[in-house]
Amino acid sequence: MEKMHGLQMIELADMKLFVQAVLSGSLSAAGRELGFSPAVGSKRMSRLEAALGTRLLQRSSRRLSLTEEGALYFERCQAILLDIANAEAELGQGQAEARGLLRVSSPVALGRHYIGPALAKFASQHTALQVQLSLNDDVVDVIASGFDCVVRIGANSDSRLVARKLADNRRVICASPAYLALQGQPHTPADLSQHSCILMQPSSAMHADWHLHSNKTGEAQTVRVNGNWLTNNGEQAHDWAIAGLGLVRRSIWDVAPALANGSLIEVLADWSSDSTPIHVMYPSRKHLPLRTRLFIDFLVGVFDQAV
Repeated sequence: MEKMHGLQMIELADMKLFVQAVLSGSLSAAGRELGFSPAVGSKRMSRLEAALGTRLLQRSSRRLSLTEEGALYFERCQAILLDIANAEAELGQGQAEARGLLRVSSPVALGRHYIGPALAKFASQHTALQVQLSLNDDVVDVIASGFDCVVRIGANSDSRLVARKLADNRRVICASPAYLALQGQPHTPADLSQHSCILMQPSSAMHADWHLHSNKTGEAQTVRVNGNWLTNNGEQAHDWAIAGLGLVRRSIWDVAPALANGSLIEVLADWSSDSTPIHVMYPSRKHLPLRTRLFIDFLVGVFDQAV
């Protein structure tokens, strides 16, 4: 094996084997996936660790687990292999067309505002494509559910997935004119504790902590808010706010039309809620389907223009 600058050259096949072993939880299963016998797979894994000078996996008869160094290398390998796959896809896109069933999951409101229309436009460019869109505000297991990709608000907590950022999710606090006429406007974050707030699950309690910071001074405050209305559906929370049932904290893309037509009014505009990223997430597989790769790139372009 050649050396470069004192470090042995790493074979791409060994890197793929390592990533597949982590994803499948078994070195022998990874070897079968890539066409290696268990003995060859074990030899290649040992060669990779020797080349790097560190142990990547803790292996036992029952399970594999990543070492600290292995976790870091796994993350880097995923990015490298994805870059290679994307480069290969770009070379073949002149003749390739997305086809087959594209399965996508998204939060309800985001799906109706952006993902659904984006899928319709994407499918119009790829007529051999079939589309399934699942709208759900609950957390879903991407791999177990068989989705090609999911759009979610928040950080990626699943090491089996690759996350690509689409946009920042800025949230605002607002209420209907009727509610504010009856209850008055909050002028400071502390005033929120005296208002009825529409709450979102996963909390099952009728209270929540809202974190805000001043746009002028950067001061941060956390306020415990209370309410009589709790839902796991963002559109329902939106509708309740328009009906005058309380203050709601929603994504700006969700309430922008209501703010524009006056059915909702933003309060505490000098204060910002914590912003969380919107990601498209997908399984880190050996071969990501062309339809998934193309749609993810298309979706990134949609959010670049719209959000």
